[in-house]
Amino acid sequence: MTEKYNWITVYPEIVLLFMACLIAMIDLGVKSPRRTLTYVLTLATLGVVAFMQAMYAAGGLTLYGFGNMVVSDPMGNLLKLFATLAMMVCLVYGRPYAADRGMLLGGEMFTLAMFSLLGIFVMISGSNFLVIYLGLELLTLCSYALVALRRDHATSTEAAMKYFVLGAMASGFLLYGLSMLYGATGSLDIGTVFKIVSSGQVKHQVLVFGLVFIVAGLAFKLGAAPFHMWVPDVYQGAPTSVTIMIGSAPELAAFAICVRLLIEGMMPIAVEWQQMLAVLAIGSLLIGNLAAIAQTNLKRMLAYSTIAQMGFVLLGLMSGWVNGNSLTAANAYSSAMFYIITYVLTTLATFGIILLLAREGFESEEIADLAGLNQRSPLYAGVMAVCLFSLAGVPPLVGFYAKLAVLQALVASGQGMYIALAVFAVMMSLIGSFYYLRVVKVMYFDQPITATTVSAPIDVRFVLTINGALVLILGIVPGGLLTLCKDAIVKTLAT
Repeated sequence: MTEKYNWITVYPEIVLLFMACLIAMIDLGVKSPRRTLTYVLTLATLGVVAFMQAMYAAGGLTLYGFGNMVVSDPMGNLLKLFATLAMMVCLVYGRPYAADRGMLLGGEMFTLAMFSLLGIFVMISGSNFLVIYLGLELLTLCSYALVALRRDHATSTEAAMKYFVLGAMASGFLLYGLSMLYGATGSLDIGTVFKIVSSGQVKHQVLVFGLVFIVAGLAFKLGAAPFHMWVPDVYQGAPTSVTIMIGSAPELAAFAICVRLLIEGMMPIAVEWQQMLAVLAIGSLLIGNLAAIAQTNLKRMLAYSTIAQMGFVLLGLMSGWVNGNSLTAANAYSSAMFYIITYVLTTLATFGIILLLAREGFESEEIADLAGLNQRSPLYAGVMAVCLFSLAGVPPLVGFYAKLAVLQALVASGQGMYIALAVFAVMMSLIGSFYYLRVVKVMYFDQPITATTVSAPIDVRFVLTINGALVLILGIVPGGLLTLCKDAIVKTLAT
């Protein structure tokens, strides 16, 4: 906790920032329309950063730097590792799509992706309200620019405007809530806030008032109902190579700031925020699953699916503190972390298939566009089917085990309300399985609308095959990843 750890805590961030600036300058001299050199340098940089995060995670140490404003702990390092890998996969999947649509002409996609990943790192590492907010703004500003990357595309521009307006409002909610908390406690440091709130010397009404705005801001970043309005429009309107970026790594950062602010900062008033999360979870499961049934656009359907999936994450986060004791905390929070990581893994492969099927002048965004995919490419139809079954929670896939882990955490609490929520979540999952199975039916039983064969670069085929295999393998043997999550949560909360 001494000053000697200042730079050690942020080595990966320094490497990422330096290389993002360097690659942006190198790209000025790149003539290839597919930006091959920029692409290779970006992936190499992310590979080095991922290796560094893996080393930090394996060390299992918790280090504070810069006056306790930044923390490097097991949970943060593990989430940053998976966020880096997710961004690498996004760039592999999205490059052919972006090149066909002239989105790589300035190399901005790679630079913005690296800066958005830096924002994710800062959010995850923040142990201070201002640091978390700075990371959040860096991520969201890059995301707005990425959504509007197709400047000549009216739908993308409209989606970027909606995202910007609603995102600014949500950031305002979060900042106002944090300012209320600062006014009540006199500190921006999360650890200090925890101690002051625990002492009971702060007016309860002021804390709860600020908490409402903080939870509203967090719900927007997670895409939970009723703060979900931006998700379907942005998912559908953004270029698919950008949609996959917005729907994967940033979810890990949103989970991290939920843990930092609610669990590490405001655990003494857990009863209040748990009730709010319960309402958000019920709304997300209900609206997400019911609205998805009516969708014909595949990206919009997956957006509502995301809203429903976030309901499960919120259920995991709200079930760790029961009647003043934290006996179930490790299981509950690790199940939520396991859920968000496996959800990101599955959603990467799902959007990877959509990107793969898209070609110049054809987006492959409607459910009907997948008709007869099994006849055109059994491998890609199989990967898509595995991912959809996983999202629906069908055993033995990883989505089933993720749902089971969250439900077990709810039932283990022994509280009637929590058990009722578990039953409600199961019912909503059954309803939700309809729209996933409908897509599988279209792929396997409908006649293809085109005889075009599905082709992809070798790097896309390789990564997509591994991605789909992991969804199956981690469902059969989930113990390793679940243990990693549990160890990370235990070590992080013990400090």
